[in-house]
This record gives sequence, structure tokens and C-alpha cells, in this order.
Amino acid sequence: MKYFFLLTIFFFISLILSSVIFFLSFLIATQRPSVEKLSAYECGFDPFNDARTVFDVRFYLVAILFIIFDLEIIYLFPWCTAAANIGYLGFWVMAFFLIILTLGFIYEWMKGALEWE
Repeated sequence: MKYFFLLTIFFFISLILSSVIFFLSFLIATQRPSVEKLSAYECGFDPFNDARTVFDVRFYLVAILFIIFDLEIIYLFPWCTAAANIGYLGFWVMAFFLIILTLGFIYEWMKGALEWE
């Protein structure tokens, strides 16, 4: 119970401190937008096109899928390092996890989320 109380105090102090710093940045910062500040920066050259173009949604979809599958792969590393010591239960839990991961990948593949046109 003592550790939970300390963790709660740490959480609230972090929340309050980050909120204070966030709002102070708006009060202290000078906000004078100009043409130069709002223009796109291209290494000192004039921009060729407008920098605010519309991207295809597939870019975002691939990025989100990469993050999801990358985070799931992170769980495999500790399992691989401790595979000899986890026993049958640990093996089957991780096998179930890998099956769900594979089914999710197959689903995305069948829906055409990974195909470019």
C-alpha cells in the first residue's frame, strides 16, 4: 500500500509539473507569425511546390501497422532469451500470442492493406 501511495504522488506531481511547464510555454513565448515563419523550409531554397499536400491514407496505414507489429515483436525478445526456463505454459502462451499476431497479419494482407496500386 505504501508503494501505491508513492506511485500516486509521483504521478500527480508529474502531471502538475508537466501541465505548468506546458502552459508557461504559451505565456512566455512570443507569438508573432510572419510570412517567413509560416513558409516551408527547403534547405535555403525556394520551395518547389506547396509543402502542405495531401498524403495518401495508405502511408498512415502502413505506419500504424508497422508500429503495431513492431511493438508486438518486442515481446518476442524476452521470450526468446528465457525460452528454456518458462516451461510448457510459457511456451503455449507465447504460441497463442504468435498465432494471434499471424492471424492479424493475414487479415491485413487479405484486406489489401499492404498492396500499392
